[in-house]
Amino acid sequence: MSHPAPYAVRLADEIARQLGLLTDHLAQLPPHEAVQVIASVLDPEDGLLDGVTGLVSVSSTFAKAQAERGALPAEVWLALGRAANDLDAIGGNLDEHRATLRLVGAQPATTAAKPPAPAPLVIRRHR
Repeated sequence: MSHPAPYAVRLADEIARQLGLLTDHLAQLPPHEAVQVIASVLDPEDGLLDGVTGLVSVSSTFAKAQAERGALPAEVWLALGRAANDLDAIGGNLDEHRATLRLVGAQPATTAAKPPAPAPLVIRRHR
């Protein structure tokens, strides 16, 4: 007889499932609602990105302790630490856009007679 997965594993599985549903919904939402979802995901206090960053950071701390005991290879700890740092940097890069997303998401949806002119896309590389 197999044992049921621990609560935390079931919770992680359910969160992953819910993220898939959110992704599917986001792809089909009208622009106004999609911007609201994106702003919520990027919220610096209660947003999904901040939560995932915290989860990876705690995972890195756990992996460090396990690596020091010899239970995990040090590479696992280092990879999780890099991932936490990268996610934190991504959040920092998005900070400047959070206010714009909140503002656009707070505006009532309108049906404009003439769509706005598209903005040119600029690729910025930070090194």
